[in-house]
Amino acid sequence: MRLLEFQAKELFREFGIPLLPSKSSTTIEEGRIHAKELGYPFVIKIQVPVGGRGKAGGIQKCQNDDEFELKYPQVMDLTIKGEKARAILLEKMADIKKELYLSIFLNRSKRCYTIIASAEGGVEIESVKNQIIKEIGMGDVSDEVAREVAKEMGLEGKTADDLVDVLKKLSKLTIEKEAELVEINPLAIMQDDSLMALDGKFVTDDNSNFRHPEMDKYQEKSEIEERAEKSGFSLVELDGDIAVVGNGAGLVMSTLDMLSDNGGKPACFLDVGGGATTESVYEALTLISKMKRVKKILVNLYGGIVKTTVVAEAFLKAYDDGLIDLPVFSRLKGTESDKAKEMLKDSRTKIYDSVEDAINAAVMGDSN
Repeated sequence: MRLLEFQAKELFREFGIPLLPSKSSTTIEEGRIHAKELGYPFVIKIQVPVGGRGKAGGIQKCQNDDEFELKYPQVMDLTIKGEKARAILLEKMADIKKELYLSIFLNRSKRCYTIIASAEGGVEIESVKNQIIKEIGMGDVSDEVAREVAKEMGLEGKTADDLVDVLKKLSKLTIEKEAELVEINPLAIMQDDSLMALDGKFVTDDNSNFRHPEMDKYQEKSEIEERAEKSGFSLVELDGDIAVVGNGAGLVMSTLDMLSDNGGKPACFLDVGGGATTESVYEALTLISKMKRVKKILVNLYGGIVKTTVVAEAFLKAYDDGLIDLPVFSRLKGTESDKAKEMLKDSRTKIYDSVEDAINAAVMGDSN
C-alpha cells in the first residue's frame, strides 16, 4: 500500500516530523475554503500514487484568487502516468536554502532497515552520486548513527540537531508501522536553518497491514473485501496463492506468519470470527472462489464458541455445489472436532494433527 503525499504527512505529523501548514481537498469548493484558511501564497499539488508530478504540471504556485480559480481545476483534471487525481493538497510556500534527501527502507535480502541520505534533494535518489547508506538492523536509529549521518551530509549546528531529531522520528514511524519505505524528498533547510519535510512517501507491505487496523482508513478496499465486511467477517487480499482461514484474528495472524516463515505465500487473511455460521463460512468460500490467484486453502480452526462442524458443513456444501475444487489443508481442534473430521474424511479437505503439518503439506503441495 502506497499512501498519497497528504496521507503520509498525516503520519509525519503524528510522529512530530516538521511540516508546513497544508489542507487536502477533493472539490474546488473545499479548496476555496482551504485557500482562505491558509492564505496566499501556497502551492497546489496533485495527489497521485506516482512520481513525476512536477514535470507533468501537477505542482503549481498560487498567488491569488484568480490563479486559484484557473490552476486548481487544471491540476485536478491532470492524468499522470495513467493516474487521475485522487485529491489536491494546498500547502504554504517555503522559503528554503537547500534541499536534502532522507529515507529508510526495508532491505529484505539483508533483513535489516537501511538509511539512505544525501545532501542533494528534490531529484530521484537513483540519479544522486553522493549517497550515504547505513544499515541499522531492525531497531530504532541511535543518536550516534544519526549524528554520523548528519556529519556525512555536511550539516552543522541547528540543522545537524534537527536532522538527528527527524531521522530518529522517521525510524520510529517506519518500525511502528512496519513500513517498507518512508522517504522525505525534499527535506528542506529553511532560512532559519531548521528542517521541514516538503514531500513524503510511505509504502507498506500489504501482508503486514492486518496488524495495523489504524491504517485501514488509507486502504482502498477491493470489492471482495467490502463484501466480506458486509457479511460480518474479516478478509484482506494478499498477493500469494494460499488462502489462510481461521477463527480469531490472533490465530489467523500467527498462522499467516508461520506459513510465510515456511516459504508459503498467503493469498488472503480470512477470519470467520466467533459468530460464524454455515452460511457465513459458505459466503467466505464464495469470495475465495472469486480470487483467481488462490490455488490452495489452509484452515486453522480452534472450536470454542464456533463448532468445527459448522465449518465442515460449509465446506461440504461448497464441494457439492461445485463452488470450490481446491485442495484444502486443515487443522481442526476443539468443539466437535472429531465429528468434523469424520464429516470431511472423504472430501478434498485433508486433516492434519498439527498446524505445522498442515502448513508443510500446503507449501509442498501434498494433496494425497
